[in-house]
Amino acid sequence: IGGTAVQPGAWAGIVSIQDPWEPGTGHICGGSLISTEWVLTAAHCFINARNISMWHVVAGATWLTQLGPEVQVRQIKQLWVHEHYIPGEERNNIALLKLDQPVVCSHYVQLGCVPDSTLKVSELETCYIAGWGTTTTRAQRPSDVLQEAKVHLIDVQLCNSSFWYTGAIHTQNLCAGYSVGGIDPCQGDSGGPLVCKDNNAAFFWLVGVASWGKGCARTNQPGVYTSVQHFYDWILVQIDP
Repeated sequence: IGGTAVQPGAWAGIVSIQDPWEPGTGHICGGSLISTEWVLTAAHCFINARNISMWHVVAGATWLTQLGPEVQVRQIKQLWVHEHYIPGEERNNIALLKLDQPVVCSHYVQLGCVPDSTLKVSELETCYIAGWGTTTTRAQRPSDVLQEAKVHLIDVQLCNSSFWYTGAIHTQNLCAGYSVGGIDPCQGDSGGPLVCKDNNAAFFWLVGVASWGKGCARTNQPGVYTSVQHFYDWILVQIDP
């Protein structure tokens, strides 16, 4: 909500996770490539999921209804949902997908940079979100065109205060958006990336996975993200056992 359409290749690390039994494009959630074989996304995307090996992971796309030759489609070989994730509780809302075949990096397909504990995420100032989620609170279907929006990281203590989220935010979360609302992930954006530009170099860190929020784009209720940095060791163990 509140985003603008993206130029092809601008978000080369994002993927669309699709259930072919869903109507339209089948888009369920976003995700981020962190290696040629692994996608980082949200655990809650897979509650009640069936036949996951038949789902599609679409890399290099901008328009989901017009997939060009630059697009690479893979299937899911393995799903790793965090072992301490409980549906309905938003702790440990993180999952990894192993693709049936590696993607090939190109102008349209790139890998995200996962931050370790040395990065001071709270000091990053230029942050963006992206996804194919609904573009109005009443929309029934995801957007066909990838949308992006600039957001600010919001101090977790402020985000946890009364009139905001009143203690529901954990140390493993990030909040991002605007106190006045208006720009926020919505249905279909879950699992997608929150990226922030490095303060000293021309690249972006994958700092968050879109997790939850109260409604979409409401005042004092910004988007809540799973902190990728918090789960750095867990990610390493899964993808390189």
